[in-house]
Amino acid sequence: MSQDLLLSIRHLRTRFRIYEGLVTAVDGVSLDMYRGETLGIVGESGCGKSVTALSILRLLASPPAEIQGTILFEGVNLLDLNLDEIRKIRGNAISMIFQEPMTSLNPVLTIGEQISEAIRLHQGVTRQEAWSKAVEMLRIVQIPSPDIRSHEYPHQLSGGMRQRAMIAMALSCHPRLLLADEPTTALDVTIQAQIVDLMERLKEEFDTSIVLITHNLGLIAEMAKRVLVMYMGKVVEEAPVGDLFQEPLHPYTQGLLESIPWIGKKLKTGRRQLQEIPGIVPSLLELPEGCRFHPRCSHVMDICRKEEPPLVQKDGRRVLCWLWA
Repeated sequence: MSQDLLLSIRHLRTRFRIYEGLVTAVDGVSLDMYRGETLGIVGESGCGKSVTALSILRLLASPPAEIQGTILFEGVNLLDLNLDEIRKIRGNAISMIFQEPMTSLNPVLTIGEQISEAIRLHQGVTRQEAWSKAVEMLRIVQIPSPDIRSHEYPHQLSGGMRQRAMIAMALSCHPRLLLADEPTTALDVTIQAQIVDLMERLKEEFDTSIVLITHNLGLIAEMAKRVLVMYMGKVVEEAPVGDLFQEPLHPYTQGLLESIPWIGKKLKTGRRQLQEIPGIVPSLLELPEGCRFHPRCSHVMDICRKEEPPLVQKDGRRVLCWLWA
């Protein structure tokens, strides 16, 4: 992996003004992304993973969204660009695979029309050339009979084929950065494995860096080199994947890993039972004092209830916890 910095985010804060008040969905996220790298982002639903990706591409309507901080892509701050300038980047230099292809694909346009539209917009080719490129992309993502499928509508394709079509659309302009938001959700395990293999192959073929957003820690272990763990809008831990699985530092990360079912695994109690993180995620409108995880943490100390923990740098890792301060 080249150490050429592609994306650098500093103190990203995304808030939404709603009827009940001001909600901070992403709170001070900083990360660096290098060319050729796959970076994983994990956490529970509502922790800010998807909002972080949508903030990078500025796909959140303002109002109600307010985005602050710095998002440097190849040295250019995306938050300083006007609408026309950011449109030239979306789907071209940076693409996104959305979480649910059935709601992300246009139901009244054929698959071929949707892929070729992006190619025409960004590459300035003729309609016929764009259509030929769209069919070729469907062939590359291993959709059978791409000439026929290109004339079909999203509802005529299976879930796996729709996901492949989304990947074909996202990669049609050879982006330098791909934001993959839950790319294997709602697919059976066989199709999931095929999608993972496909993304790995296309990553090498197109030299694309990937931000992989998922709940699936197994997928992170297979694809990513580095991983960010998010909780309630904050990055609570960052580490190389191997280090994270071998020795998680943050109690929340430890809880996530302990909740994974392992075949044949016995607990210390001798019972075969899934572990869980106690309690529920608090409301963003009623944040707890001090550390946001302390109401659910088994290592809670008095200081955790009073003061926010500092972000500690430790052996090339980052952890947001008083245990390591």
